[in-house]
Amino acid sequence: METGYTVSARKYRPQRFEMVVGQSHITETLEHAVQSGRIPQAMLFCGPRGVGKTSCARILAKIINESSVELGADTSLNIFELDAASNNSVEEIRSITDSVRIAPAVGQYKVYIIDEVHMLSQAAFNAFLKTLEEPPRHAIFILATTEKHKVLPTILSRCQIFDFKRIGVEDIASHLAFVASKEGISAEPEALHAIAMKADGALRDSLSIFDRVASFAQGNITYASVVENLQMLDHDVYFSVVDSLIAHDVPGVLVRFHQVLERGFDGHQFVIGLASHLRDVMLSVHPQTVGLMEWPATIKEKFKIQSSTASLAFLARALRRITEAESKYKTSSNPRLLTEVALLDMAESPEYDGGDAEKKNR
Repeated sequence: METGYTVSARKYRPQRFEMVVGQSHITETLEHAVQSGRIPQAMLFCGPRGVGKTSCARILAKIINESSVELGADTSLNIFELDAASNNSVEEIRSITDSVRIAPAVGQYKVYIIDEVHMLSQAAFNAFLKTLEEPPRHAIFILATTEKHKVLPTILSRCQIFDFKRIGVEDIASHLAFVASKEGISAEPEALHAIAMKADGALRDSLSIFDRVASFAQGNITYASVVENLQMLDHDVYFSVVDSLIAHDVPGVLVRFHQVLERGFDGHQFVIGLASHLRDVMLSVHPQTVGLMEWPATIKEKFKIQSSTASLAFLARALRRITEAESKYKTSSNPRLLTEVALLDMAESPEYDGGDAEKKNR
């Protein structure tokens, strides 16, 4: 058995700003702040999980310290980290405020990184407020949170706020391809794209999924292995369902939905996936909107082909029906019937719709 294994999320954690994926608007600003000597004494990094907040905080802390000492000096003791999720008491904050008063033995700065700062108790926030308002010249605070709305306004007002964004699918897929090449793992582009879609904008999650699929696929990651291991619905299922809807093939649509449930997939996820697929078909109608889709070129081409067989009227009606079903799914006493009725409505022919409208007008 292999020993000393390090998961990819740790092994490929960025050590320099240029290695951070998808957050150039943040990293460039921080680099300019260090170069110009205009480093805020209190910063708040906020955004979804797994997008690089803590990594950027560590890189920034390292650069700040290295820029203020002679080359080769050890500044590791000038960086302090606190996980507020598990250390949220007033005693933990008081230990920091006591430490802040003491100037660093080496260099000019002490940098305090407090992760998940929104988890601090009310008493801890109050104890921290005065120090954050008037910190010593040698103290820099970098706070990180996934829930900015839970941070007290009095804390927010004392911080320079940096909003991290969800990382794009193409950026994640490109980074996974880099990791695969470094690890000697063969991976289909479509497979990496599927992993990136599953990660929903979180690079760390994508690397965890990558490790899991790589173990399952024994170093040869294919789209089929990703679909099987992650229990994802293949996009071909949605292409088939929409083809049947466009052809007004009611029995075919119902049979395909039944097959999805028989394979153990959740009906709600099918509805969400179908809504997303219909949106992408609609985006494929116009060249100006094709770029809004987060799919590789080969899949975009399939969407273009399908969109050429569907009218905008059908797509608009289908999207209204499926989004209505999605909003009612969790509160429905019979979600399967709700979904089947929505599929029947979408598969209706325009002539039937018009005839039904005429009956109502009478």
